[in-house]
Amino acid sequence: MIDFITEKVTCWERIQREDKPIYLYGMGDGAVKIMTVFKRYGIKVKGVFASDDFVRGHYFCGFKVMKLSEVEEIEDDFAVVLAFGAGYEELVNRIIGISRKHTLYVPDVPVIGGGLFTYDYCREHEGELETTYSLFADELSRKTFASVIDFKISGDIKHLESVTTPKGEIYKSIIKPNLNENYIDLGAYNGDTIKEFLEITRSRYVRIYGIEPDKKNFRKLERAFNEKDGIELHNSAAWCIDTELPFSSKAGRNSSLSNMGNETTSARSVDSILKGREASLIKMDVEGAEREALWGCSQTIMKYKPRLMVALYHRTEDIFELPLLVNKLNPKYKLYIRHQLYIPAWETNLYAVNDSSSTIK
Repeated sequence: MIDFITEKVTCWERIQREDKPIYLYGMGDGAVKIMTVFKRYGIKVKGVFASDDFVRGHYFCGFKVMKLSEVEEIEDDFAVVLAFGAGYEELVNRIIGISRKHTLYVPDVPVIGGGLFTYDYCREHEGELETTYSLFADELSRKTFASVIDFKISGDIKHLESVTTPKGEIYKSIIKPNLNENYIDLGAYNGDTIKEFLEITRSRYVRIYGIEPDKKNFRKLERAFNEKDGIELHNSAAWCIDTELPFSSKAGRNSSLSNMGNETTSARSVDSILKGREASLIKMDVEGAEREALWGCSQTIMKYKPRLMVALYHRTEDIFELPLLVNKLNPKYKLYIRHQLYIPAWETNLYAVNDSSSTIK
């Protein structure tokens, strides 16, 4: 038994036992994945609804998409299954409001890859989970790790509400950017996180490297930063070696490396890009390729010990595999985990730092 896990009944089992009509809230890839699991569990959906702005009389999986108010007009009570990600306050508050009126389930399905995060899955990986738990440097990390796992099993958002940490607090207390950073942004998208970094450091830095594989995103990145001194941009995926890989381009945040990709992309390792030059801070949000990207930073990590910010939520196994890998690459790192405002447990990230980190003066 894993002592820090309190939930044992899966979200899927809870929905399977639900006696109220079940309505899916949302459409898209997440909804398709949830409907696929529903078929396995024999779960029947009564209907589908979406936020008012997305309701245009169309159909999803054979159901006419309704508004929440329309469902409430025809049902005395019903259960809601959330099928998309919410990462800004207004939408999160809307979802919390729905949970106070109706039974809400938020199933955990991986962004990339397969497998479901169930209690049985935790038992299969008991040793890895317990070792990961023991590696964290503070109590909030251990609490966050346990709460995110309880959420992944149960689909109950109360576990996320209790451990949500503002991004500003994470920068202030853990990452502590200074004015002399060599910053590597893996999965730079349209430059949003580079802009965030520049705001924090008041546009003071030594060098910035932006790596983004999606061609449309990369053009936006170029328009934003191509004329700025000390910023080097690469239209490549982050990987463990330099190669060419199949790529699924969606012209958005969810573009990813995929065997079913509709094109190919250049892939580069950070060690190859830097050629022995220093990195002091590396951020990676690379849609499921974090493990390979970390291996591609291994020489840089061993030599310079840069602070790391690593997404932990794309693959089912990421939440324990990635902290264990970072610890293997540099056992002297202090490891932290924080969950930012997001439903489901996306924006759950690993932070690795050395005691020498310093704050902005």
